[in-house]
Amino acid sequence: MPNDDEVFAVVTEHLGGNHVRLRCVDGKTRMGRIPGRMKYRTWISEGDVVLAEPWAWQDEKANVEWRYDDDDADQLRREGHIQ
Repeated sequence: MPNDDEVFAVVTEHLGGNHVRLRCVDGKTRMGRIPGRMKYRTWISEGDVVLAEPWAWQDEKANVEWRYDDDDADQLRREGHIQ
């Protein structure tokens, strides 16, 4: 579950490199950055549910902190956390 400064998001577009477009549950669309520790270990594609941490100084950008697998994403949808 997200901390106070994290939100659930769905990847809507892969922008190339380590950047993705995110549709967050707070209604905002952000550009997400996949950090180096995840870049080669976790494959993130369109439609994946992720945990994102918006930047404090630039709210339209966020870091991707975690990718949920399909079973966990389905459970989050059933519980009403994401759409």
